[in-house]
Amino acid sequence: MAHGRPRTGPTQPVYSYANAIRESVWVDTGLDGEGNGKRDRVAADIIRPREPAAAGQKVPVIMDASPYYSCCGRGNENQVKTYDKNGKPVQFPLYYDNYFVPRGYAVVLVDLAGTNRSDGCVDVGGPSDITSAKAVIDWLNGRAKGYSSRTGGQAATASWANGSVGMIGKSWDGTIANGVAATGVAGLKTVVPISAISSWYDYYFAQGAALYDGGPDALAGDVESRNAQANCSAEQQRLRDGAPRDGDWTSAWQQRDYAADAAKVKASVFLVHGMEDLNVRTKNFGQWWDALAAHGVQRKVWLSQTGHVDPFDYRRSAWVDTLHQWFDHYLMGVDNGIDRAPMADIERTPDHWTTDAVWPAPGTAATEVQLDPGSGNGLGTLGVAPPAAGSTETYTDDPSQSETDWSAQVDQANNDKVAFTTGVLKRDLRLSGSGTVTLTATSSTTSAHLSAVLVDLGPATIRNYGGDGEGITTLNTKSCWGESTSGDSACFYDTAADTTNVNFTVFSRGWADLGHYAPSLHGVPLTPGQPYTITLRLAASDHVVPAGHRLALIVAGTDNGLIVAPDTTPTVSVDLAHSSADLPLVGGYPALIRAVGPGPVTHPVGRTLSGVRGAPRMSRLP
Repeated sequence: MAHGRPRTGPTQPVYSYANAIRESVWVDTGLDGEGNGKRDRVAADIIRPREPAAAGQKVPVIMDASPYYSCCGRGNENQVKTYDKNGKPVQFPLYYDNYFVPRGYAVVLVDLAGTNRSDGCVDVGGPSDITSAKAVIDWLNGRAKGYSSRTGGQAATASWANGSVGMIGKSWDGTIANGVAATGVAGLKTVVPISAISSWYDYYFAQGAALYDGGPDALAGDVESRNAQANCSAEQQRLRDGAPRDGDWTSAWQQRDYAADAAKVKASVFLVHGMEDLNVRTKNFGQWWDALAAHGVQRKVWLSQTGHVDPFDYRRSAWVDTLHQWFDHYLMGVDNGIDRAPMADIERTPDHWTTDAVWPAPGTAATEVQLDPGSGNGLGTLGVAPPAAGSTETYTDDPSQSETDWSAQVDQANNDKVAFTTGVLKRDLRLSGSGTVTLTATSSTTSAHLSAVLVDLGPATIRNYGGDGEGITTLNTKSCWGESTSGDSACFYDTAADTTNVNFTVFSRGWADLGHYAPSLHGVPLTPGQPYTITLRLAASDHVVPAGHRLALIVAGTDNGLIVAPDTTPTVSVDLAHSSADLPLVGGYPALIRAVGPGPVTHPVGRTLSGVRGAPRMSRLP
C-alpha cells in the first residue's frame, strides 16, 4: 500500500496536480558508452504528489523510458518534454502524469542513454538502452546512485518511492519495458508494452528477408542527442558490424532477443498490439506472448484492428479505465478483480470488441491444411485432401507486386503468385494465435524470397490501416483526462475510426529468405534446381472468416513495400506433396471440416477485388 488507501475501490484524484513536485535526477548507469573515462548518467524527469511526501508516505511509480522526448515526440500529437529557464520540467508528454499523479502515483519519464539530456550512446535495444532504464528502477529501490545535476556531486535519493514500478510505453518505449522485464529486476511489478518489439532481429528481418532498407545504426542516428552524435561513432560502428544486412543471426541479435529471457520475467504483462501493425509486426507480440505463457507470467492482451496506434487513440475511455485498474492492482494492491477478468479483448469490427477468458482462444489447435493444385496456373485449393505426388505450382518473383495486388487478383491465373483458396465457408472459421507454412521450394537462381499471407475473401468494413492514421482519424474536438496546468494540458484531440469497405482482408503474414532455410538463420547461396524445405512463421492474429466468405493462403515472392527484394529474380517451383500449412483453428480439424464442407472449389474467373490499398510507408522509427 502506498498511503493507507483501502484495498478495494479505485484510487481517487485527491491530490493536487498543480502543486505536485517536479524535479529532475540523473542516475549513474555504471556504463561509459562514450569511452571518455566518465560514468554515464541518464536523466529522469519526475512528477509526484506533494501531499504524501509531506506526510512521510511513499508512492509507486509509473515509468516511461524513451528515446523520443526531444527528437520526435510521443503520442498522436507528438508531444515533447519542455523545461523552464532553469531546466525544471514543465510538460510531461502524454496523459499519465495528468491522470495518475492526482491519484497518488509518481510518473517518471526517462531519457534513454544518448538522447535528450542523458549521457552515453544509443545502442538500439542493447545493454545501454536497457541498463539506462533499469538503473532508474535500481535508484528508486535504493540500489543505484542519483544526482541532482548531470555533472555535479550532490546526491539525490528516492526516499519518497515505495519501490514498486510499472513501466509503460508504445513502440520503442514498450520495447524497453520488455527488455527491462527480461532482466528480472527487483521492484518492477508490471509492464504495459504497446506495439512493442520482443526481438530486434524480428523488427529488421523475417527469417533472413530484410524488412527495411536500413539497420539499427541509422535508427540510432535519428534519435541521438548532439552530444551523442559527436561522441558515439564507435557505438555506431558496433551497430553496423553486429547487424549485417545479409539477414544472418549474430550475437548482437541474441543480445536483443528478450523473448529468449522470458523465464526471468517477474512482472505481470499487459500487452497491446494492432493486428495490422506493419511497423512493429505482430510476430513480435506473438512470440513474446507465447514465451511468457510458457513460464506462467500473469498477462493480459488487447488486439485491435489498427496499425501502429496507441489504445488511447482508438478506445480511449475503456483504455484509461482498464489501465487505471491494472496499475491500482499491481502497484497499489487494490483487489479490483482485474487479474481475474477475461484475458483477451479483441476488436472484431471497428469499435466492436469481444473477450476471451484465455488467449489463444480455448479449443485452438494447430491444424494441418493441404495445398492442392487447381484448374489453372496459380489457382490452387486449400483443404483437407493431400495432393498427388509430383504436384507442383510455380510463380516468378515480381518485386513490383504486393500482398494487396495478389489478393485483388486472387482468382486470376497470374504467374507472380499461387493462391490456395477454400470454397465458400459453410460456417464461421476462427484463427487464433500463430501459424506456420512449410514449403519445399526450388529456385531458378541463387536467391529467392518467399511470402505467405492469409486472406479473408469477402466483403467487410474494416479500419483503414493503410491510411495516414493507420485506422484512426483525428478530430477537431478535445477531451480531458486528468488535471492541467498552463504548461501541461490534460486535454487531447479526440479520434474516430477511419473505416473502409473491402472485398478482402489480409490478416496474417510470413516472409523468409529461402537461403536461410536452416534454423540457425545463417544464409547460403541457393543451388538452382535443388529443393529446399523451409517453415515460414505466420504472424500472430485473431480473425474470424465468416460463413459465406472464403479463406485463402497466397504464396509468392517479394511482398512489395513490406520486404526488400532479393538480388535475383527467381522462378520458384513449390512441391505441394511436401508442403502444407499448420493453422491455429479454434475447434481444430473438426471445425475445418464443418466450415469447408463437401463439394468442389470453384474460382470466380476475372474478378478484381478491392482491399486496403498498399501498406503504410515503411518507417524506420518503431
